[in-house]
Amino acid sequence: MEIIKKSLGQMGTNCYVIWDENTLEAAVVDPGFEDQQIGDIIHDNKLKVRYILLTHGHFDHLGGVNQIKQLTGAKVLIHENDADCLLDPKRNLSVLAGMAMVLPPADGYLSENQTITLGDIAIRVIHTPGHSKGGVCFFADGQLIAGDTLFYASIGRTDFADGDLSELLNMIVTKLFILDDATIVLPGHGGNTTIGYEKMNNPFLKGRF
Repeated sequence: MEIIKKSLGQMGTNCYVIWDENTLEAAVVDPGFEDQQIGDIIHDNKLKVRYILLTHGHFDHLGGVNQIKQLTGAKVLIHENDADCLLDPKRNLSVLAGMAMVLPPADGYLSENQTITLGDIAIRVIHTPGHSKGGVCFFADGQLIAGDTLFYASIGRTDFADGDLSELLNMIVTKLFILDDATIVLPGHGGNTTIGYEKMNNPFLKGRF
């Protein structure tokens, strides 16, 4: 499995391009802003992008969806609880940034323990509501794409309309902290971390497990 991470836009949203080395089947996770870098990665590696996978429905993770879909024809997948974010600027919070982002409906929905296959790669979907109702993480080959659920020494915001701090912390402890300590966490913003490091050092989670 190959993964390339790019930080996009003024909000530094991490976009991930994942692919199987043998088949070149690929997915783009959270293309938050239009950026030629992602198209170049796809072109230079001759990737067959099957899916655009969204960890949740906030605008800073959606802004480049149309660009990548037009380029590749990939299917857009999001959890059903955040599907309306694609259609509603209030739900995707773009109105807070002085815009009104409206995208086409999703091509399909993600669900707990669903497997997304790219060649020999099996990506497991982990539903982790709390930052948003439809927040998910993607786990494959010892690596966790965590969206805005878990960051280096921090967690996702829960002060939006559908945020829930207690729920988010519970999801991290019961669904993410059961992964191996060596699991690499690839967050929606900022630098990478590991499950083991966050168990020991994350100030929001001390004394909760």
